[in-house]
Amino acid sequence: MNAHSRAKTTPLSREALIGRVQAEGRSRRVAAKAFSLSVRTVAKWLRRFREEGLAGLTERSSRPRSSPRRTPEALRRRILELRLKRLTGREICETTGVPRATVSRILRKEGMGRLRCLQPPEPPNRYEHEHPGDLLHIDIKKLARIVGGPGHRIHGDRSRQKRRVGYEHVYVCIDDHSRLSYVEPLKAEDKETATGFLERAIAWYRASGIQPRRLLTDNGKVFKSNLFKEVLDRAKVRHGFTRSYRPHQRQGRAPLSEENHRCPE
Repeated sequence: MNAHSRAKTTPLSREALIGRVQAEGRSRRVAAKAFSLSVRTVAKWLRRFREEGLAGLTERSSRPRSSPRRTPEALRRRILELRLKRLTGREICETTGVPRATVSRILRKEGMGRLRCLQPPEPPNRYEHEHPGDLLHIDIKKLARIVGGPGHRIHGDRSRQKRRVGYEHVYVCIDDHSRLSYVEPLKAEDKETATGFLERAIAWYRASGIQPRRLLTDNGKVFKSNLFKEVLDRAKVRHGFTRSYRPHQRQGRAPLSEENHRCPE
């Protein structure tokens, strides 16, 4: 069953309604009052039960039996064919003469509203560097602080919400080969905090017998600061960046080319 959010009845309650009228002999008005329905609604379900039995008490689609103004199927296929040729909505509108709003609605319904949806998703490109220290990954995860016990999802009282409690910033560094990780929850996301974490991470890996040689991060400002670069230069670690708006690149091979890395002298 796929009842809408404002439905007052279900197939079981409709069956009980029919029993109240037919088996118990109650009037439609009395039954309507007992179920908080209108007499017209009671009459509708009685009619459907007489015509179709219990099957008539189930939900029906609200789609009209006919749609004279519906876009012809041939024209819909033409719109989709043009979209597969990577035409924009405006270009499709000018080519077919269909209103732009109609073109947009058809493309959204078919999951083709954005050009990037026309391309299949990139397959996973898992990899592992040959030696420990060949590549480290650093990223920051922001987590809301929990103050004064669990939240409303547990106790159900939204009036007890805590405001302005702030966030914890979990700094994570992972060695690509061994997956050995160094993690610190810190209170800020600025260049000083990020640089301090980098220094401690490098020292920890060296104490563990791993000499870092390359580092991969996103394009966050804290990773592009001069302070951060100075630590990398002293440690003789090459720094590469992922492409903008492509976070999944961290899970695939990200070569350090001349355009996306800086190498210390």
